[in-house]
Amino acid sequence: MSKNNQKPLAGIKVVEFEGIGPCPLAGMMLADMGAEVTLIGRKSNNKNAASITPKDTAQAFYHRGKKSILIDLKQADGVQLALKLVAKADMLIEGFRPGVMERLGLGPDVCMQLQPKLIFGRLTGWGQTGPLAQSAGHDSNYIALSGAMHYGARPGHKPSAPLTLVGDVAGGSMMLLWGLMCGLWQAQSSGKGQVVDAAITDGSAYASSLLWMMHNTGQLPEQTGQSWVDGAAPWNDTYICADGLYVNICSLEPNFYQLLLQQLGLTGEPCLQHQWQQQDWPQARQLLKQVFAGQSQAHWCELLEGSDVCFAPVLNFKQATQHPHNIARKTFTQLDGVTQPAPAPKMAHTSGPLKSVPEAGQDAISLLTELGLQAEQLAQLQRNGVI
Repeated sequence: MSKNNQKPLAGIKVVEFEGIGPCPLAGMMLADMGAEVTLIGRKSNNKNAASITPKDTAQAFYHRGKKSILIDLKQADGVQLALKLVAKADMLIEGFRPGVMERLGLGPDVCMQLQPKLIFGRLTGWGQTGPLAQSAGHDSNYIALSGAMHYGARPGHKPSAPLTLVGDVAGGSMMLLWGLMCGLWQAQSSGKGQVVDAAITDGSAYASSLLWMMHNTGQLPEQTGQSWVDGAAPWNDTYICADGLYVNICSLEPNFYQLLLQQLGLTGEPCLQHQWQQQDWPQARQLLKQVFAGQSQAHWCELLEGSDVCFAPVLNFKQATQHPHNIARKTFTQLDGVTQPAPAPKMAHTSGPLKSVPEAGQDAISLLTELGLQAEQLAQLQRNGVI
């Protein structure tokens, strides 16, 4: 394969310590773009953590394209093996609570002595420091604290947000990857690595920057459900159809709004004449509810989809994989019989198929042989249960 057709991260080595959620997603995204990601998995389950079963990898597509080795990190020999892998890496990613890696003997000080250019990526909910650093938490907790959940409320409903997207993914995986890429770029010129402290609370706040812009310019008051952004405007909402399915519109710009009225046959309705006249919004919403409820989702798709009304049907996962736009974009793919999102964004000079999820520990011998271990040493490690 020529260099022009190589994936952009070809040649980059990453060591990932197995966890759940946003950290393995980040590892998958690095592997999708060509990085060699070595997944160090547990020899046995951690009873005090969410279930991670090393043998059950068929559905865990977020490990696609990675190499796998199982190491008992409670044994000194196991820690030394992990350090040998880290010494050859450009990046390390881990999602444990603060202090876990240090207690294992795998903290940044130790690892970066072996590899000064190492980018040590740490992904947690609350961060490495602060009063909540050692507390348990999940996606919804982090985005509640950061303020990112607040404007997910609709009138008469409690604040909420799509599961995992705002916290784990946007505030966690994406911010970790951003930090890793920035650190890698700097290390190439400075020769010095660094620790990337990615907290989902920090990241979800940072990802809320556009909301902050609207808040600071007066478009988003503190009380939810009062502005066009968060549920008050009838032309920016989700409506139920006659078949119980939903459609979404956001006809913000004046010409798009007028097109919506024309397509719905509502140009003569007094409550819809002035788009920004808020006292008319409740009546306008009731009218739009009646109109959309009168026909099926398929009817509205035929009438509005692809127009400048700013329209989309609300699809479940199965429907999303079958939509013509997603098919044309190859937004989803099948790998080993499992439907899953394809890598994004599309890269003009990137080629090559996705690689399968590895069997747990399948690459142990080849990885350690590359490090110079001899056959007898490998056999001894296996007898001792280290690998």
